[in-house]
Amino acid sequence: MQSGQNIVSHILLGQVAKWLTQSALVGEDLETIVRGFCERLAAAGLPVCRIHLSFSMLHPLYDALGFTWRRSGGMTIEGYRHVAEDKQELFLQSPYYYLLDHNLQHMRRILTPEAPNEFPIFEDLKKEGVTDYFAFVQPFSGNSVQGMMGSWSTDSLTGFSDDMIEALLSLQNHLAVAAKMAVLSKLANNMLTTYLGADAGKRVLNGQVRRGDGETIRAALVIGDMRQSSFYAEKEGRQAYIDMLNQFFDAIATPFNSNGGAILSFLGDGFLAVYPCGRHKEPSKVACRAALAAAYQAQARMTELNRSRAEDGRPAIRFGMGLHVGNVMFGNVGLRDRLTFSAFGSAVNEVQRLQVLTKKYDSEIVGSHAFASYCGGHWTELGEEKLRGIRQKLTILKPDPQRTLALNENRPLDLLEDGLSEAEQVILLHRDKRRSTTAVKQLNL
Repeated sequence: MQSGQNIVSHILLGQVAKWLTQSALVGEDLETIVRGFCERLAAAGLPVCRIHLSFSMLHPLYDALGFTWRRSGGMTIEGYRHVAEDKQELFLQSPYYYLLDHNLQHMRRILTPEAPNEFPIFEDLKKEGVTDYFAFVQPFSGNSVQGMMGSWSTDSLTGFSDDMIEALLSLQNHLAVAAKMAVLSKLANNMLTTYLGADAGKRVLNGQVRRGDGETIRAALVIGDMRQSSFYAEKEGRQAYIDMLNQFFDAIATPFNSNGGAILSFLGDGFLAVYPCGRHKEPSKVACRAALAAAYQAQARMTELNRSRAEDGRPAIRFGMGLHVGNVMFGNVGLRDRLTFSAFGSAVNEVQRLQVLTKKYDSEIVGSHAFASYCGGHWTELGEEKLRGIRQKLTILKPDPQRTLALNENRPLDLLEDGLSEAEQVILLHRDKRRSTTAVKQLNL
């Protein structure tokens, strides 16, 4: 515990505010801004021993992100997807819920060993030597749940002075502006990545936004599709069918979104994945082998999914995947004011028709001769097909996973895993006031 009355240096705190402004202008990310702010605030002489900050912004996948900085241990970051029902009572007893429920912007409490623990978090704070606790809520705009929520704690024997509180309130505004800029920048990146994929999103952010912008690339291509989807849609009902589709995509499509691959688009109950590569033999081999490895992993994940569905008395989901390699056009097409970023061309048409042939040959995976020749290993020839719109016949093959090269990575199946990837530790999601208040309960208040 720190002793004595700390003198606030407004010159040094002014430098913190200046640094926040510069960081916002140059486009620093949220973590850099929060970490740098906390360290500079402590270096300026404010006796803060613990800072907690959380930020909320609309995002299609992510629920919550919180930062907790301690003078003795640095910063930790926590992210969450959904609110756990069993923790709701804990949140209802938190200072943040108190602020939101009473429509307050600030709340201060002096913590002494004898003082009752008004909120459960106070017991933990006392163990850390906290003597003064100051919580706040700061929206980013007037009628929005998007904003910043946090708390300042000190272990100074005299607590926060009025000068310190004035300084914290001032810096809180500067921090909110810098954080909002970082969040909006990341939001744009995340939204494009979520809806377009990492590579396409990057291209759009880099200025490839005009209709007709694009290029011709060489790529390994994968199209996967659910079987009997119309039957399931009628039998299961709207919500059950949507849930089944998401379950299907989680299982089958996830492996194609790494190792150089990207899900470019979802086509109803199917998807298109691309593995861009150079035009020479070696990069084509790398791309095709990565695509085949992902296909094997997808097959294993679907087996696991169907085993789980069988235990619940639900029917298995059948599927087919076509594998091909060729030149594709990659870019923006559509209306002048409504564009989509996609791959198109003869190779895309061919891989789509290959996928349909999995029904004829009763094989979950089929590939073209060109694709198989780059992969190596053992493939079984199924026949030759004259595909509509293509002059020459294509030789159709299916891979033998027992004799094909060991392409799979030794990764555990993560079909039911509910952990967080790095991308998910990005931003808060509060779709309405209810989610705004309940999502915080999983944060370290």
